[in-house]
Amino acid sequence: MSHDDIHDLELLLRSHVPLLAVETDEEQRVRELFCRLIPRLGRPLYSWSITDGLRRLDLEGPPMEGTAEPAAFLRHVRDSKQAAVYLVPDFHPYAGDPVHVRLLKEIAHGYTRTPRTLALISHRFEHPPELRKFIARFEPSLPDRETLLRIVNEEATAWAQRNGGQRVRTDRTTLELLVRNLAGLTAWHARRLARSAIQNDGAITESDLPGVMEAKYELLDRGGALSFTYDTARFSEVGGLRRLKRWLERRRQVFLDPDAGLDPPRGILLVGVQGGGKSLAAKAVAGLWGLPLLGLDMGTLYNKYYGESERNLRESLRSAEVMAPCVLWIDEIEKAIADSGNDGGVSRRMLGNLLTWMAENRNHVFIVATANAIDRLPPELIRKGRMDEIFFVDLPTADIREEIFRIHLEKRRLDAGHFDLPRLAAAANGYSGAEIEQAVVSGLYLAREQDADLTTAHLLTELEETRPLSVVMRESLERLRAWARERTVPAD
Repeated sequence: MSHDDIHDLELLLRSHVPLLAVETDEEQRVRELFCRLIPRLGRPLYSWSITDGLRRLDLEGPPMEGTAEPAAFLRHVRDSKQAAVYLVPDFHPYAGDPVHVRLLKEIAHGYTRTPRTLALISHRFEHPPELRKFIARFEPSLPDRETLLRIVNEEATAWAQRNGGQRVRTDRTTLELLVRNLAGLTAWHARRLARSAIQNDGAITESDLPGVMEAKYELLDRGGALSFTYDTARFSEVGGLRRLKRWLERRRQVFLDPDAGLDPPRGILLVGVQGGGKSLAAKAVAGLWGLPLLGLDMGTLYNKYYGESERNLRESLRSAEVMAPCVLWIDEIEKAIADSGNDGGVSRRMLGNLLTWMAENRNHVFIVATANAIDRLPPELIRKGRMDEIFFVDLPTADIREEIFRIHLEKRRLDAGHFDLPRLAAAANGYSGAEIEQAVVSGLYLAREQDADLTTAHLLTELEETRPLSVVMRESLERLRAWARERTVPAD
């Protein structure tokens, strides 16, 4: 148990705080922390639960009759003349009741006469605004690297004892990766995932790591704003973008193994035509670097209550920090942070929170943001220094269109050598990567209708019957290219 935790908690309890919000999944650990600390304070320690009511904890006394109901418990505390500390787990469902709010305020107002502190312990505690000035927050620290390594070693020893003294097989690199992937979890959860990694085959291998990361994400997910993918795309599935690929290759090692002489890469912004491959490229960054991909859906963060949208964003970014090293993909970022002028300033505050985090983040979270409507991007985001680089993803050139046709044909187990790729590339002039893929899909349907194998003629027919976005929205595309000419780096 961290000495810093005991020190910080003691400072709070000596600071005349009537209500203490403790957000944690480790209720037992918090209980032990208070039991160790309470002799220093000279106050008795009580515990309440909805099942048993109130009982003296430091003397292991029996429950007090008639105190199981929340209101009865709070009235007992309010009327007590004894200075004490009360542990109150799982009170969050009752915190919004007007009677309970009133009683909590009365307990807080009476603190100067009788120092009584209620430690409200929950996985998440959202207090009513009336109680804000009476509440302080305490969050127990998470295990450091040495503690996590000790936990893994303890689980390996336990497995060996259960299996006739066999040693758990691993190597130093994989062991370090496992410990790094357990960072940000509570000791209990870290122990459970370490045990799971060892249990099946008595070994810690690279094949265990994706499962650990997925389980870790599920433990951290708090509302669905983040999606998790470990098996990400490969750049071999992305046509073109050669300059972007070189840029990422050059920085891969520094991101994964920091160099004191170089600033680690922080993120990139991909702007360009719709269907040009920005989203696939974002996924492939994670694949290239061998990292899990977190997708942040900014739209799901918005909440009608004041301050909750910003809180949701902070929690999502915090979860990304705990999942580090990882790639954080924010798709169509302009839709979430463009100031609409009629949202009460929420988008501006969201942008401010995001920019502050980007400036202060020291964890290995690499941002890949994509945008289509550059005119809606706030200048604070695209100025130099926010992102390492801004890449422009244009429509593919002829040689890249050939490559894209080859990728999508081979992806469907077709021999690209049987097709006239130069002719197809020429016919697909002005098509985006997504539109070329759709031409292959439509060609397959046409071939099936004719009960024939797919041929170049089928694909040419589909291309001739389609008007690509570059034709339908020619003026918008020209404006986008003009904007990008002086402000961005070509991705190809």
